[in-house]
Amino acid sequence: MRTKPIFGAVLAASALMLAATPAALDWTVDVPHSGVNFEVKHFFTPVDGSFESYDATLFYDPANPENSRVQARIEVGSVATANERRDTHLLSEDFFEAETYPYITFESTEVEQVAEDRLLVRGPLRIKGQVRDVELPVTILGVKDIPAEMQEMLGGVTQVASFETELTIDRRDFGVGVGSWAATAVVGSDVDIRITVEANR
Repeated sequence: MRTKPIFGAVLAASALMLAATPAALDWTVDVPHSGVNFEVKHFFTPVDGSFESYDATLFYDPANPENSRVQARIEVGSVATANERRDTHLLSEDFFEAETYPYITFESTEVEQVAEDRLLVRGPLRIKGQVRDVELPVTILGVKDIPAEMQEMLGGVTQVASFETELTIDRRDFGVGVGSWAATAVVGSDVDIRITVEANR
């Protein structure tokens, strides 16, 4: 006679745990304290740039990082290299063809913890309609609990985490800068990318 109530209680408890898991892992990226930056050579001279507009969905489990996942979308039109003429050229068909391909996207398919403060995040990177599987070496810069007396000042934030990753890609793998002789001859093939993320919950 007790089997059904007990079974029902177990199911209800399990459902509550499953429902609570995503919320427990849900972090909000603090865009003003994060950055998507890159460096590429013009002949021999490094030129720095960034993307100013982006968004991300981050689920991070400090206790079990392998349960974590991330989705990110970068607005190509927000590229900034401190030179308006160059930025306009980067948006053209010679490079990103931003009107046709307005976003760069990444979605993790696997997260592996390789050290106490190091993760490998794998997944497809899409640029200009071309997709390549990449492996992001992520450093966990820190996770901090916010003291109760500071939480109201920070809008209810109870915990902050910071991450950093660096990656080098060949722009030619994504069809960026391959349609112009000048772009091919003048701009370096390797693009060094550095992403820093501050997130809170």
